[in-house]
Amino acid sequence: MLKSIPELKTENMIISVLNPIDFELLVKYENENRIYLSQWEPTRSPTYFSLEYTQKRVESNFKKFKSGSSISLVGFDKEQSKIICLCTFSNIVHGPFQACSLGYSISEKEQGKGLMFEMLQTSIQYVFDEYQLHRIMANFIPSNIRSKKLLNRLGFQKEGFAKSYLKIAGSWQDHVLTSKLNPS
Repeated sequence: MLKSIPELKTENMIISVLNPIDFELLVKYENENRIYLSQWEPTRSPTYFSLEYTQKRVESNFKKFKSGSSISLVGFDKEQSKIICLCTFSNIVHGPFQACSLGYSISEKEQGKGLMFEMLQTSIQYVFDEYQLHRIMANFIPSNIRSKKLLNRLGFQKEGFAKSYLKIAGSWQDHVLTSKLNPS
């Protein structure tokens, strides 16, 4: 399923797939937010943040986008000189399921401005329209109140609770399971 590279413009950003030649923008984003994001992500080795490994990850994400199995989007500032936030629609399944999983993060400096909502609202509509998916699933750690409020505002509905669901920040964390259905 070859799709053209999206360039989605919102009031405060440009949303697109990160081109492999621009991988250094992701290196900068991840290293600037390394400590902040570590509380919400799996434990990462120092190699994960290296130029070489990040370049390989961006190239892999680009290939997955081209094959239709995953969409990693970044929210750039208007000059496309820095990454504000990012989201990934992974494990895209077609057939009778028509669903995917959503993950996201925002720069610590950009929190509280409505930018993650802006990016996800636009990106979710793009995925529903372009990929004709029926369901997007997103899960959050119960103590992550910002994610709870964000997903609620985006129209995600609670579907359940999973004990010891993912190993985050070095320990198994419970997660609230939510989803949003395509209204069309």
